[in-house]
Amino acid sequence: MATSPPRIAILGAGPIGLEAGLYARQLKLPYTIFEQGRIGEHVMRWGHVKLFSPFGMNTTSLGRKAVASTRLDPGFPADDQFVTGREHIERYLTPLAEVLRDRIKTESRVVSIGRAGLYKHEGVGDPARAKSPFVLVLREKQLERYEEADVILDCTGSYSHHRWLGPSGLLALGEAQAEPSIAYGLPDILGDVKRDYINKAILVIGAGYSAATTVCSLAKLSLEHNSTWTTWVSRSPQTQPLRRIPNDPLRERDKLAVSANLLATRDDDNVEYRANTVVEQIEVLQQNQGFRVMLRTGNQKKPLEVEKIIANVGYTPDRTIYRELQIHECYASFGPMKLAAALMGQKSNDCMKQVCHGPESLRNPEPNYFILGAKSFGRNAQFLLRLGFEQVRDVFTLITGDAKVDLYRA
Repeated sequence: MATSPPRIAILGAGPIGLEAGLYARQLKLPYTIFEQGRIGEHVMRWGHVKLFSPFGMNTTSLGRKAVASTRLDPGFPADDQFVTGREHIERYLTPLAEVLRDRIKTESRVVSIGRAGLYKHEGVGDPARAKSPFVLVLREKQLERYEEADVILDCTGSYSHHRWLGPSGLLALGEAQAEPSIAYGLPDILGDVKRDYINKAILVIGAGYSAATTVCSLAKLSLEHNSTWTTWVSRSPQTQPLRRIPNDPLRERDKLAVSANLLATRDDDNVEYRANTVVEQIEVLQQNQGFRVMLRTGNQKKPLEVEKIIANVGYTPDRTIYRELQIHECYASFGPMKLAAALMGQKSNDCMKQVCHGPESLRNPEPNYFILGAKSFGRNAQFLLRLGFEQVRDVFTLITGDAKVDLYRA
C-alpha cells in the first residue's frame, strides 16, 4: 500500500533552512519553513560585516539555478568575491526565498516540540516513536496554535543566544541586570550605531574574530574622534589574542588577525589590551552614566568605569524547543552527540579542514529530528556554510531512504 510522503517542518529561514526547503521542493516533498523573524534574520544582525569565505563557497549549484530562474535574479558576485552579510542576503537569500515564498511562514516562532501522545521518558530510544507525529507549538503575532510534522529539520542557528561574559562562562555579578544595556552581537560601529560610540570609553570582552572585528572598527572610529577609547580584555594569557593560521586560505580572516594583534601589542589607536583578564562584576551607574566594572587580572582586582560594553563572548544553541524530545547532546558543546564526537576526533581546529561526517552523524535517539547548520556544531565555532549544505544533502538520503540522492551532483 502506498504511503504518504513525510511532512517536513524546517525551523529557520537562514542559509541552511532555505537550502533544505529548496532540496525538499526539488524532491517534491511537502515542507514548511518557519522563521521567527525575517529571511536571513541572524545574517542581517551582522550584515555590515564581510564573510571570511568567498561568495562561491556560500552558494550551491541548486541554489544558483533556482535564483537564476526568478524575476529577482540580481546577478551573482564573482566566486572569489568577499561580500557582506547584507549583500549575501540581497544577492542570494532573498531571491532564493522568492522561489520558496509559498512555503515560508515568517514571524512564526516555534516555541516547543513534542510527540503526539508521548512524553519524553516514554519509549526511550525506541524507533517506534516515529509512528507518532511531532507536535509544534507555534506563536504567530501573539497567537498560538499547534501544527504536526513527521520530520523536523532544526536549522535555527545559535546567534540569538549569547553566552555570559563572566569568569568560567558564568554570569558576571550584576550582568543579568545590566544585560539590556550590553551589546552581545556585532554592532555596526562605523554605520547605524556610530553615534552611540563616538568619544566614549568602551569595554570589549572576547578573544575571537568577533571581538577583533569590533576592536578594529573602534580603532578606526578613534582616528576620526580621538576621545574614543577602547579597553579590550581577554582571558587568554597570550599577548597577541588571535592565533594566525599558517598559509591561511581565508585571506580576509588572516588580515583581521594581523590588524587586531597589532592593535593589542602597540600603544596607539586608543586601544588598551589586557590579557589574562576576566570581568567579575558589573554595576549599572545612575542617570545613564555607564558602568563600573570589576576586572581581575591574575590575582589582582581593579575597577574600571566605561560608558559602553560590547561582549563578544560567543553563542550557544537554544535547547528549550526540544526539551520534551530525546535529543542526545554533547556535554561540552551542546551539539548532537554523534556529530560532536566526530568533530572532537578531528586533528585540526581550522574550519577549512573540517569535513562532513555523513548521514549517520546526524541521527538522534529521537527519530526524524535532525539538527543542521551552525546549531549542529553547538559551541564549536568551526562551522562553514558549505558543511551545512552537505548536511542538507545527507539528511535527505535518510528522509528518502535513497543513499544515492545527490541534487548537487545532478
